[in-house]
Amino acid sequence: MFRGIDEVDWASLRHAYGSAEDVPGLLRGLASADPAERESALDGMYGAVHHQGGVYDATLACVPFLLALAVREEVRDRAGVVELLVSIGDIADDGGASEENAARARAVLLAGAEVFVRLAGDTDAGVRRAVPGALVRFLGPPERVLALLRERIAVERDDRVLLALAASLGLFVERHPGHASEAVDLLAELSAPPYGPGLRLAALGQLARCAPGLLPANLVPSVVRLLRDRSGLHPRTGPGSDRPGTDTLADRLRRLRPSDEEGSQLMRTLHTALGSRVTDRIALLRGQLTSPDPLDRCNAVWMSAGLFREWRTSGAEPVALIGAQLGAEEGRLHDAAVAVLSELFELAGPAADHLHALVTRRPEFRVRHGERGAPTLGGPLKALARTGDPRATPVLAEVLAGPVVPDDLGHAIPHLGPAALPLAPALRRRLARVPLDGPGVYERAAPLLSALAALGDTESIPAVLRLLRGAQDGPRSREGVIRAAARALGAFGSAAYEAIPDLRRLLATDGSVAVAEALWSITGEPDAVLPVLLGELTDTDGDRHRRAAAADALARLGPAARPALPGLRRTAGSGSGAVRQRATAACAVWRIAGEPEQFLPLLRSAWAEDPRTRTTVAGCVAALGPAGAPLHDLLRAELASPRRHRADARGYGSHDIHEDEGLLRLCRGAPAGAGHG
Repeated sequence: MFRGIDEVDWASLRHAYGSAEDVPGLLRGLASADPAERESALDGMYGAVHHQGGVYDATLACVPFLLALAVREEVRDRAGVVELLVSIGDIADDGGASEENAARARAVLLAGAEVFVRLAGDTDAGVRRAVPGALVRFLGPPERVLALLRERIAVERDDRVLLALAASLGLFVERHPGHASEAVDLLAELSAPPYGPGLRLAALGQLARCAPGLLPANLVPSVVRLLRDRSGLHPRTGPGSDRPGTDTLADRLRRLRPSDEEGSQLMRTLHTALGSRVTDRIALLRGQLTSPDPLDRCNAVWMSAGLFREWRTSGAEPVALIGAQLGAEEGRLHDAAVAVLSELFELAGPAADHLHALVTRRPEFRVRHGERGAPTLGGPLKALARTGDPRATPVLAEVLAGPVVPDDLGHAIPHLGPAALPLAPALRRRLARVPLDGPGVYERAAPLLSALAALGDTESIPAVLRLLRGAQDGPRSREGVIRAAARALGAFGSAAYEAIPDLRRLLATDGSVAVAEALWSITGEPDAVLPVLLGELTDTDGDRHRRAAAADALARLGPAARPALPGLRRTAGSGSGAVRQRATAACAVWRIAGEPEQFLPLLRSAWAEDPRTRTTVAGCVAALGPAGAPLHDLLRAELASPRRHRADARGYGSHDIHEDEGLLRLCRGAPAGAGHG
């Protein structure tokens, strides 16, 4: 199987990390008798040879050897080899790799597709499970592929292989629409008795993707019944019940992985296929979250996260049901519920009673002690505070009075509003004790500064000034501390007048924009801050984020910032600038000069092309009041849209739901003409 491997000039080939000299060792490692060596070799293949889906010349050179490995029965873990080949040959998204290499690799796999026909009846069920996707991707003609899939379904007895065959039928419909009808008919057949509940669920998920018109009218109750039948066939212990109640990082990472990956995939496929059918998805979640099987409930919690990230739905009932999972002894289920509720912020309100009961009954969940690093605020308490529930305040007070106070506690305070005012003295005292030297000053101080600013605690001004002066005079520049302290002083307004001399001395630092904004907030005098903001705006060699921040600050100055109009117009009109930077400058021109006409097309295109600009544009329109009428239609359309403006069911941004709710508040806060069309 390695014939010719030493004749390849691996040193001249490249993978993600340079020379491919190590690749022969990885290939031989895949055939090792040692399981650890095989696993390490496969990790190496994905980590370097096929890094992030890339197809390098070294990847291409590996394909014939991987095909040879796949058919040798003495090689263990061949399923992993087949999955690697499928990933290499699936160039729908080549991850930025060379298109030529990817096309050549696919050509080799197309030429060697008979290998997968042979493996379709392999004695190893893992191999048989990995093969159907390869048959659909690499074998032709379509009629032969479909005949093979039908044949394998008829003789296969392993449930997991049958699920893979059902998934491959959905892929076949997607890849070969001209031959779809027979595959769809087969899926419809698999979705009904006498087939087992798992296979029927898989077939329904694929039908929802490719032939929704064939779904039964009673889809949700049918799916819930099948899900419970599936669970009843294989009684299982709860997720993570072997080690309940611990809160270490290692345990959390272990428990947050799906313990029923098969069930998770079945339901994820169905939820994804149902897409905008939010009412059906909520009803389905209700059935999942009330299942007697904790594994089904755990999967449902994660499915709900995808729904909330993508669609604007209050989801009060599923949120309350997620909260009910906090009483479970099962570690995975508990942690999944906490993670999702923390992400929901104010939308987690229906679960607040459960969160409060947990942090009251179980003090150990108030602070999370990681295996390494500083302690952090416990997930249940963080989630409760993020709902804005005032019952979080006395619990946070107990944490503040305790022996271990997480540095990030301050981040929870702004969500509580005035209800957190009783915490101000303790927060103020902690700020006054933050050491001015040594590592971690910003990490300790910034959350406290944010909290005290949100509370408007002017009594903390001396402590804020202490930090500001320490950052200025310390042995090392601490721009982050300067910016955070300046923002806090700006929030206090004219009450922070004693900070004026210190702020003026800091106008030339990297925190100049925040310092200038603070000075403007305290004095209301533009003369000292305009030159600084203009300098940042026109510094083409500077950081673009600082230029955008300067434009945003100038917008808040309003008509007093008229001297900045030429620079703002140049920034907004520059075809080479980033869309967000140009939109921010255009909003500033509108707020300063009341001249929207020139840049309305830019703002409309930015709104459509880069959803991240919508908060900036909506804030501008709302601040202008009736004068923002030219873009009121955008705000009305946003309020009417059922989909979040940065919809991502995968959850790459844990604050995306909160940001979207903030955008909706801005749109609702605009004049009646915008909010109610």
